Amino acid sequence: MNALAVELNQIIAQRNPQILDMLSRVGKALFFPKGILSQSAEAKEKAHRINATIGIARETGHTMCFDSIMASIQGIPPSQSLTYAPSFGIPALRKQWHQELLAKNPSIDGKPISLPVVTCGVTHGVSIFADLWVDAEDVVILPELMWGNYNMILDVRKGARMSHFALFDDQGGFNLVDFQRVIDQEAAANKKIVVLLNFPQNPTGYSISKDEAGAIVNILVRAAERGSQVVTALDDAYFGLFYEEQTLKESLFALLCGRHPNLLAVKLDGGTKEHFIWGLRVGFITYGASCDGDAAPLYEALEKKTAGAVRGNISNASHLSQTILLNSMLSPGNLAEREAKFKILKARALKVKIVLSNAKYDAAWDVYPFNSGYFMCLRLKTVEAEPLRVHLLDRYGVGLIALGRQDLRVAFSCIDEAQVEDLFDTVLQGIKDLEAMT
Repeated sequence: MNALAVELNQIIAQRNPQILDMLSRVGKALFFPKGILSQSAEAKEKAHRINATIGIARETGHTMCFDSIMASIQGIPPSQSLTYAPSFGIPALRKQWHQELLAKNPSIDGKPISLPVVTCGVTHGVSIFADLWVDAEDVVILPELMWGNYNMILDVRKGARMSHFALFDDQGGFNLVDFQRVIDQEAAANKKIVVLLNFPQNPTGYSISKDEAGAIVNILVRAAERGSQVVTALDDAYFGLFYEEQTLKESLFALLCGRHPNLLAVKLDGGTKEHFIWGLRVGFITYGASCDGDAAPLYEALEKKTAGAVRGNISNASHLSQTILLNSMLSPGNLAEREAKFKILKARALKVKIVLSNAKYDAAWDVYPFNSGYFMCLRLKTVEAEPLRVHLLDRYGVGLIALGRQDLRVAFSCIDEAQVEDLFDTVLQGIKDLEAMT
């Protein structure tokens, strides 16, 4: 093992040996290389006369560029748009995201957390998380209704075993009974369990209530108290898009930080949905843990391992994308922009609820609970989802996503409020068409 990795492991073990044990084999071996990167960083500070270390092209002291490229980038100089960003992310963006994370999650108050490390979107964040914390045959606990890419990242690429719980109970809330059953069962059989929770949820658009959040935290803490190592990843890709009063308005990450030495909380989020910059691909990984003594060395070690994983994967996330997000976050009108877009999405979600309360749909489907995010799902009663999806597309020019045999996902985020009733009436007509064919 590289000496730098050994050094980082020793620091982690001094602060919390359980966290070192939770790391995957790759995670234990990861480090952030010195070599060219550290020498270039030193030169950036001290080479005031000539700096011949950076793997970019320069002319007359400036970043070399094409005018035809810069014509599409207004107001951002080449040094902040075309050059490499640090594998950790732009320092100013990391600090700004950290500040806003604290402001949006008041339960973190007084708990030390890491500085976020930048990833190329939340999907990349999930993948980097898996590199650090998931080995082949590790168990990952998720709901039965889940984002399909988790399977690609965790099962196909990492070889983990997926263990599922029912997301909803008979009353239309989070199924705490089945969640506890699976946690207890897997914790009894495995030294380490990985739990992945996603609120607002994809595909259902459900977010937990404050009471449900407290119960989930208690279940995970009890598993840690009984001796299990509990790595909990919170995929907060749709964070902030909460449309109902009783919904928890902060991340479970805030409630899990520092609760037990056997429990590590990992927040995966980004500008993707929070700032409507889907294709710019800017995500973050942030850690919350229990620690003996000063937490700064622990978090610095975890940040270096995470940046090492980014370095060995994509080198770094786009400098231009990070600069655009940072500039937007610092702009005076940013909060007003966010609030305006939030109100539009909330109005659509409430319109969907009003439309679907009509009894004319009752024989065709049940509606999964939803109160947040971009999506909602229908549970079809009389036809299968894939034939209906194809029929709606071919005959009516309506596109939806089929999930399994009976579930149909609707992204109300991408339709206007005025289209909502027409959409569901068309789905109902499509169901009647298929029923008439049988």
